[in-house]
Amino acid sequence: MTVTHHVRVYKSEEDLPRENQLAWKIAEVATDAVEVEQDVVDMIINRIIDNASVAAASLTRGPIVAARDQAFSHRASTGGNGANVFGAPLERRTSPEWAAWANGVAVRELDYHDTFLAAEYSHPGDNIPPILAVAQHTGADGRALVRGIATGYEIQVDLVKAICLHKHKIDHVAHLGPSAAAGIGTLLGLDAETIYQAVSQALHTTTATRQSRKGEISTWKAHAPAFAGKMAVEAVDRAMRGQTSPSPIYEGEDGVIAWMLDGPDAAYEVPLPAKGEAKRAILDSYTKEHSAEYQAQAWIDLARKLHKEYFSLPEPVEGRTWHDIESVVLHTSHHTHYVIGSGANDPQKYDPTASRETLDHSIPYIFTVALQDGNWHHVDSYAPERAARADTVELWNKVTTLEDAEWTRRYHSNDIAEKAFGGRVEITFTDGSTLVDEIAVADAHPLGARPFARENYINKFRVLAEPVLSPEEIERFLSLVQRLPELTAAEVAELSIIAKPGVVASEPVTKGLF
Repeated sequence: MTVTHHVRVYKSEEDLPRENQLAWKIAEVATDAVEVEQDVVDMIINRIIDNASVAAASLTRGPIVAARDQAFSHRASTGGNGANVFGAPLERRTSPEWAAWANGVAVRELDYHDTFLAAEYSHPGDNIPPILAVAQHTGADGRALVRGIATGYEIQVDLVKAICLHKHKIDHVAHLGPSAAAGIGTLLGLDAETIYQAVSQALHTTTATRQSRKGEISTWKAHAPAFAGKMAVEAVDRAMRGQTSPSPIYEGEDGVIAWMLDGPDAAYEVPLPAKGEAKRAILDSYTKEHSAEYQAQAWIDLARKLHKEYFSLPEPVEGRTWHDIESVVLHTSHHTHYVIGSGANDPQKYDPTASRETLDHSIPYIFTVALQDGNWHHVDSYAPERAARADTVELWNKVTTLEDAEWTRRYHSNDIAEKAFGGRVEITFTDGSTLVDEIAVADAHPLGARPFARENYINKFRVLAEPVLSPEEIERFLSLVQRLPELTAAEVAELSIIAKPGVVASEPVTKGLF
């Protein structure tokens, strides 16, 4: 049974035993040796496939090239075997913290892997690169890797359910540092004291502002979670050496809650599994069919539907095309309106020369292109020439968002059956007629029209990997990952993807300090 922990700020003169601190409670969950249930194991395999898919599609993109060059500027640490970097030959290894960095950037670059949205935003699949890197470095087997990943997902999802960061303009990776540290602790079988110190250090070093996701969004959007994963690896290393960390990191008078979140009078109710309770939080998360911010997923599906039913050229219904549209209003949740909608008041969200990172956080742009094209592509839909098309810019500037109280309520609902990330669209034409439709969840959502299953994850991997991996490599990886719990340490060491010759340079492409 889940236990809800009351978390508040304590003055320095108040007694808060270590065992009552949230970081310690997290450590206790990480040390609980409860078995991972089969449906959770199956989903962990799905998400490793999902991560590999989007990493493959990112191998030649600038941020990944730079991060990979940085990683290979560092030799494998002396304390282990080193870890793989996506795309590179298996024998070319680096230190686990740098592998976590390079692979974390590759996984996040296209904003195309799993998500969980509640009080806060998250991509819990970001836990996998640092945990996998440490598993490879330390010679862990598949069973240990499964247990570590289950913990990482559990802690991140539980924190996201309870503690809002974005309201205070703190980036959501502040929940990732602690969850990845906890997952690594489970993987390695560390004691609660060591994990407690690592969790505290990881949180202390991964709190940063949300400017990384505001205005003209930079390449740091992909690097931020990779940095959190890298910090988690380093925090665990430091804690294993007997070093201590700021505490109580959440509840302290000068801690995260008091000065970065809701203030000295704040309190949160954080749900964590009771001792002996299975870690099942990964099943509350959901992946992406489309390469765009998760809150855009359902809107892409609705736009595709409307294109097919009303705007499919050359014979649109009643002769109307998007040229006849006067306005498009998306009635949606607070988060969608203010983060990726017109409520953000970011002129960059309407700028045809904006960066890809900015466009994938612009629902006016995304809905426009999906409505016109009837599909969504992780590269073509963001191409500069696509964004600059005259009829697209014209329609794009007619699309706005409005917060709707009911969609906001459903967004925040704890009832999975009514939790929703979509909304209602009202299209007004120049002749005064209207078209109204709505969608609650994306087609790929567990409650959507076409929920993602193993075959969908595998197909996503095949489609995205085909340009950069050989057919033999695609089959090798899929065969290996689907035996995950049975893998030996030697097989875990091969749990990566190797690019075709010439895709990943053998020498650095970028030049920096290292």
